Amino acid sequence: MAITVAAPGLEPIEAPTPSGRRRTYTEDQVPLGKLIVRMLAGLIVLLVFILPYTIMFFGSVKTKAQIRSVDPTYFPTEWHWENYLNMWSTPETPLVQNLISTIVISVFATLLVLLVAMPAAYYTARFAFPGRMVFLFLVIVTQMLQPAVLTSGLFRQFVALDLIDTWAAMIFINAAFNLSFAVWIMHSFFAGVPKEVDEAAQIDGAGRLAVLFRINLPLVWPGIVTAIVFTFVACWNEFAASLVILSTAGNQPLSVALTKFVGQYETSWHYVFGVSIVAIIPVVVLFMLIEKRLVGGLTAGSVK
Repeated sequence: MAITVAAPGLEPIEAPTPSGRRRTYTEDQVPLGKLIVRMLAGLIVLLVFILPYTIMFFGSVKTKAQIRSVDPTYFPTEWHWENYLNMWSTPETPLVQNLISTIVISVFATLLVLLVAMPAAYYTARFAFPGRMVFLFLVIVTQMLQPAVLTSGLFRQFVALDLIDTWAAMIFINAAFNLSFAVWIMHSFFAGVPKEVDEAAQIDGAGRLAVLFRINLPLVWPGIVTAIVFTFVACWNEFAASLVILSTAGNQPLSVALTKFVGQYETSWHYVFGVSIVAIIPVVVLFMLIEKRLVGGLTAGSVK
């Protein structure tokens, strides 16, 4: 006997079956065995990724003595929710100011990257100017230079500019080191839009700015969202340059403030876990809000 397999645009294909019965599978149907294997594989991956955050959460509601116990347990014997209140008033660091500093630096650095990268990516995708490939090569080369290896030079430069220990310095640094990635991401999306679209808009009387903002942006929005998300996350997690450039405790972001709870002889692990949980919440919320557009940006071009 045979199995009839339905394929889009093709006639059903019959294949012999051991049972002698005829069964029909559509393209959306998956055998139960494969479905169970996929679900188990997904569950294992989920557990691997979620386990560290679960342990971190349980640690944030324990006391210091429970965490450092000789016979520690994963689940807290007593839930100390007051840790999330007490950590904001610790003498080690002003966490409220650190949170504000992190938000300001990340938001304004992302906006600056968007403001510069968008026209740069559009121009490199639309115009074959002399040295275009060299420019794009130099843009991607800057990705090899991280703030950690340039901290001494950056420190001297911002001392000369009288911007040391300021938010402006970190906004410029974060924007500079994430600009190349944003340009490359947006460039590929702008290059995927046919030039005829621009020419048709110009024939109708639209200028270059109108073509960019009113015609191209809606078409490349998934790529822009992808660049925004990765730039924001990179700025939010930046540590090395902030540690060197920002000396005032209130100006430092959460990534640097977190180290204040780690001492030479003692570490307040319950506060370290609590601050870490607070620090990842904005990023998780951001991903939840723009998940669909982000997935569209990452998978664009994979299917023609």
